[in-house]
Amino acid sequence: MFRRIREDVRAMAARDPAATGRLEVLCCYPGLHAVWAHLLLHRLWTAGFELTARLLSNVVRLLTGVEIHPGATVGERVTIDHGMGVVIGETADIGDDVHLYHGVTLGGDTNEPIKRHPTVEDGVQIGANATLLGDITVGEDAAVGAGSVVTDDVEPGATVAGIPAERVD
Repeated sequence: MFRRIREDVRAMAARDPAATGRLEVLCCYPGLHAVWAHLLLHRLWTAGFELTARLLSNVVRLLTGVEIHPGATVGERVTIDHGMGVVIGETADIGDDVHLYHGVTLGGDTNEPIKRHPTVEDGVQIGANATLLGDITVGEDAAVGAGSVVTDDVEPGATVAGIPAERVD
C-alpha cells in the first residue's frame, strides 16, 4: 500500500506543473485520496461486502467530489487532477498510468447487468468534462479532448475530440 501511495504521489507531481512538492500532493489532492479509498472499497466489494462498500464510497464522494463505484477496476498510478465531478461506473476498467481531469464521466449506456462502462487502457489521458459512454475501449496511449463525448472505441495512440468524438490527429 505504501509503495502504491509513493508511486501515485510521484506520478501526480510529474503530471501537474502546479504541484509545489510531494507533501502538497500527498495532503491536498482529493483525486488521489479518492483513488486510495477506492482500493480499500474495491477489496470490500470483491469480498462480498457490497452494501458497506457502496455506503463508504458515498462518504468518499462527499469528501472528495469524486465518485468511483467500488466495483470498478482501477490500475496503478491513476491520477485525477482537481477531481471534482469525476464519475466512474461499476464495470469501468482503468489501466495503469491514466490521467483524468475534472468532470470526466465513465458512464454506462444500458440498465442491463452486463459490462456497460468503458475500458481505458494504459497511458490514456482524458480531458476535463469528457464523457465516455458504454462498453467501449480507449486504446493504449490515446487522448480524449476536453468536453468530448465518446461512444465508440478509440484506437491506441489516437487523439479524439468533439461531440461526437472524432479522430483529430
